Amino acid sequence: MKGLPNEERQRLGALLDHTSQAEVMARIPQFSKAELYNPVPPPARAPEALGALVFNMERGVCLEELGDFLESCPEVRPFDVILANELDDGCVRSGGKNTTLELARRLGMNAVFGLEFIELVNGADPKGFHGNAIFSRWPVRRARVVRLPERYNWYFDRQRRIGGRLAILAELDVAGRPLGVGTIHLENRTHGPGRRAQLEAVLTEAEAMFPGMPVILGGDLNTNTFDGRDKDAIQAVAGSGPLQRRCLEDVAAWEECLPAAEAAGYRLLPERAVPTRRKPLPGGGHLDLRLDWLLVRGLEAGESRTISTRREDCGFAPAGSALAAFTGEELSDHNAVWASCALK
Repeated sequence: MKGLPNEERQRLGALLDHTSQAEVMARIPQFSKAELYNPVPPPARAPEALGALVFNMERGVCLEELGDFLESCPEVRPFDVILANELDDGCVRSGGKNTTLELARRLGMNAVFGLEFIELVNGADPKGFHGNAIFSRWPVRRARVVRLPERYNWYFDRQRRIGGRLAILAELDVAGRPLGVGTIHLENRTHGPGRRAQLEAVLTEAEAMFPGMPVILGGDLNTNTFDGRDKDAIQAVAGSGPLQRRCLEDVAAWEECLPAAEAAGYRLLPERAVPTRRKPLPGGGHLDLRLDWLLVRGLEAGESRTISTRREDCGFAPAGSALAAFTGEELSDHNAVWASCALK
């Protein structure tokens, strides 16, 4: 995806002081483009069940270690599709790499990338692109970006960005059979009704794009059970056992997007109330949240599981690998979610 010079990025960003996000984004064609890397031949035949993985990769900063994790962790395999969030393209913090393309090449998978934000804080960024991706062992017939209703303007955040949340929808060819898939990233700086409006926009587009097809959607739905801007609410949850239980066991009672997905015929996975996100707290420690989901319709959902990305849980790392030498606490602040989905 072609980048913009920093001077142009900053000029476009400054327009947001008096212009809507939608108007500025309309001047940047990259925001409406689903960039496709589709060079990989399909497997010889379809498996009885497809492995689907949801993974927020936290900007791809630990890219080599993430590749080791995906290639060697027995709990995430087998996977035919990865619905990924938070991958950089041309950001200093991740080595200036196109993290989607490099990971696709390493795994031998096709990929689709959609631009979520253009970062403005670091003028040394070659591109400053940040977005979401779909990785697939099967050919991608078509793909499109779905821009979600704006619930927060990130230009006025300390991270200062142009852009907003999105989903990417793609139709795969699984041994001659169509399969609809989508990666979704809902807004954390809003409340439950805001996330419901965003997910309903995705469900409407999926219904139109995948009529009669089996569908696997997933991603970081940011189902905090609170508005991520509300520091008082975060502290209240952090200090209360009952409130923490709502973040894991009673999420659907607080996050309207989840029952909306079920009403549209989707099954929510994983079913076990296991945390998928470690949210750091200002005074130290972290809050366990359940943010990452698979939404499955028209397939037989089998086993599902949540896989830790903490270094202490990566005892499977091959000797001599970057993962074995990794000294950080975690590869990502999110765990991965895997499920087996059989075509009916």
